[in-house]
Amino acid sequence: MAQSTDKTRSGGPSPLSRWMQLKMNARAIRRFRRTGRQFMGMDLLILHTVGKSSGTPRQSPLAWFADGDDSWLIVASGGGKRNPDWYANMVAHPEGTSVELHGGDPVPVTPHTLDGEARAEAWKRITADQPRYGKYQKKSERQYPVVRLTRR
Repeated sequence: MAQSTDKTRSGGPSPLSRWMQLKMNARAIRRFRRTGRQFMGMDLLILHTVGKSSGTPRQSPLAWFADGDDSWLIVASGGGKRNPDWYANMVAHPEGTSVELHGGDPVPVTPHTLDGEARAEAWKRITADQPRYGKYQKKSERQYPVVRLTRR
């Protein structure tokens, strides 16, 4: 059996899916930098991380939710089955995490994965703002990590 099939069966993305996601992300980033606008009714930011194994800079367009003046909330939904690569990168190299808002320069942030009451309160605000996240969560067997990014 081919290795890509094994990855697909274990919940990981196939090489084709990974390639398509990279192309879609690159297009979303170009559009974001050009317009600095929303996507599908959600505010976007570009999350800058460092590759967990490669050490290579990575960029991921993500929806964000307000959490005060100097922090933002993001959700590691990753299509439901597994945490997205950006989450693993951020956990491995939190010091290399920054956000780009409205096409400006990246702002260094400190990521913190929420749990307990803090997560429950943040999740309530997120799903009130974007009910689609609640629907996505109901289809998944794992609880999506909610991350607070705080300006350093």
